[in-house]
Amino acid sequence: MRRREEESIYLLREAFHAFPKMAMLWSIGKDSTVLLWLARKAFLGRVPFPLIHIDTTFKIPEMIAWRDRMIRDWRLDLIVATNDAALGAGRTFPSGGATRVECCTSLKTDALQRVVDQRGFQALVVGVRRDEDPTRAKERYVSPRGIDMQWNVVDQPPEFWDQFRTHVPPGTHMRIHPLLHWTELDIWRYIKQESIPVVPLYFDRGDGRRYRSLGCGPCTSTIASTAKTVGEVIAELEQTRIAERSLRAQDQE
Repeated sequence: MRRREEESIYLLREAFHAFPKMAMLWSIGKDSTVLLWLARKAFLGRVPFPLIHIDTTFKIPEMIAWRDRMIRDWRLDLIVATNDAALGAGRTFPSGGATRVECCTSLKTDALQRVVDQRGFQALVVGVRRDEDPTRAKERYVSPRGIDMQWNVVDQPPEFWDQFRTHVPPGTHMRIHPLLHWTELDIWRYIKQESIPVVPLYFDRGDGRRYRSLGCGPCTSTIASTAKTVGEVIAELEQTRIAERSLRAQDQE
């Protein structure tokens, strides 16, 4: 795990040097919280750029309460972005008749684009991993996004010998992926190694259910599990063949 940690910290420092206007997406989940921990390590206990949380207003209430506590405890600079226009118009799933994909695009992608445009961010640090989804297999550690925030799979720059493309054309930005080479098991083993706090929803609280992946309440289901500790979660994952995001309904759609 030390090698993975060092590689991720190196990329965070390189990105911060290359992009003076940088922010980090924080979904409050395990991956982005590990990324936040790495950022604090990379910059000697402080995070020298703001965090962005895209609040759809459909997050599980325990996630928001935990987020606010961590912001206070770690003295973080947080930007909360919402698409108030879409929420006001009721263009949501399921009550507004929108599909899950339409709802995600409106409440997440559009809200993110607005805050990037308003703040002029050149780069966003994101906690995605290649093993989460086959579409991410061709991602790069420093990945360009077009003016419409779309990822062009055929326009990915080569990355040799830790050399990253850092030129940002007008109207676009870069995504920085320090966890791209990590796996779900790596994340949990690092959480155990470092004693990193995570949302209690990841553990069974007595009903034989827990969340393996966290998203919006209407689109995320629990799994049958009696894992109450990080060690028990790791032991469970070492035996499972079920995909991590199989219970994220928007992914299936």
